[in-house]
Amino acid sequence: MATLYRTTIHSMKTKLITTIILSVIAGMFAVSCDGGENGSAKADSAGVTTSLPPAGGGQSSVQDDVSQKDIVKVAVGSPDHTTLVTALQAADLVNVMSNAGPFTVFAPTNAAFNALPAGTVETLLKPENKDQLASILQHHVTVSTYSAESLKDGQILGMVDGNNVTVKVTDGKISIDGANVVASVRASNGIVHIVDKVILVPEKK
Repeated sequence: MATLYRTTIHSMKTKLITTIILSVIAGMFAVSCDGGENGSAKADSAGVTTSLPPAGGGQSSVQDDVSQKDIVKVAVGSPDHTTLVTALQAADLVNVMSNAGPFTVFAPTNAAFNALPAGTVETLLKPENKDQLASILQHHVTVSTYSAESLKDGQILGMVDGNNVTVKVTDGKISIDGANVVASVRASNGIVHIVDKVILVPEKK
């Protein structure tokens, strides 16, 4: 009888210790998933799980699926602007165009880049031509927000590269130095006017 009693007590102690150990391990696992610097998710005080942005990177690396998209995210989301996005990356302008602005961007479509002389885009994307590519892209950007309604015939806009472009409005249709505005998209840091041509930098006299 005594032997049976001791065996029962020993069995109960073993189960209790096992339960405690498992509880401690589970608690440690929960903390490691919830509180680490590199965790992919974190619950707020209301119990809502939110995604954490990846470490490092600039403004463009901030993950936000709720707020209005910035200019770069508008371009990234357009299948007609993959060449422009590639060019922004090659010119190291992605983070610049993701900043607060405001900016007005005249964004050439893939077809507009394809209309350039053969080999032009490939040449510009080479690392040694980064400054030239950046200058061309900056010629498509002006500081401040100009909606389609605010662009007037004969208006002169100063572009980020230091040169000017001229607005032409004919029968309600807008063009910028010969590049036609075919659509406009509002962004959180400005506005994107989609154009059907690459706006060429004027030759220096």
